[in-house]
Amino acid sequence: MKFTYYGHSCFAIEVSGKKLLFDPFITGNPLAKDKIDINTIEADYILVSHGHGDHVGDLIAIAKRTGATVIAAYEIVNWVQAQGIEKAHPMNFGPFNFEFGELRFTPAAHSSALPDGSYGGNPGGFLLSTAEGNFYYSGDTCLTMDMQLIPRYSALDFAIMPVGGNFTMNVSDAVMAAEMVQASKVIGVHFDTFGYIVIDHENAKHAFKAAGRELILPEIGQSFEV
Repeated sequence: MKFTYYGHSCFAIEVSGKKLLFDPFITGNPLAKDKIDINTIEADYILVSHGHGDHVGDLIAIAKRTGATVIAAYEIVNWVQAQGIEKAHPMNFGPFNFEFGELRFTPAAHSSALPDGSYGGNPGGFLLSTAEGNFYYSGDTCLTMDMQLIPRYSALDFAIMPVGGNFTMNVSDAVMAAEMVQASKVIGVHFDTFGYIVIDHENAKHAFKAAGRELILPEIGQSFEV
């Protein structure tokens, strides 16, 4: 699988011949807006963890241009369809078999309101099991005991988790979360974008290494195989 980072919690995964884009927020991100041109981003599917502006900021623009299918909570799907997006798949907590693999929408402990103030449904994460490998994206969340269920569903090749703190888990929480989901490799997201979530990169990596795990903090625009 190929991973590409677009800043904050926006990233793409190429798997089973499909391009999956997660939580598109680029033009509103001061760290990414001058590095990433959203008109160059391709997507077959756009997966949205919850309705906050720093996760849906470029959703409508990219979905309209690419014709991608939006996968999100039922309430977010209603919101995107009201804005002219025809291809959308609503979910709540449970699994569904897509052409790229089994996707399970998983609980997250956070909040979810859309940019217009309307209700964004339950916030969540995604567990994807495919012929090419398995990964878990927790979405914005604090540390929860529900994470212990993840390895019962699937053996992970890697996990993607927020590490910035304040609004989500911080580094030490993410270390415990990695243990719960049994992920030896974690890609950190939701860090540095705002003053509240700036982290010390070296200390963060050391904390994971001390726990026998690897933390990757990608650069904006960086792509690599996972």
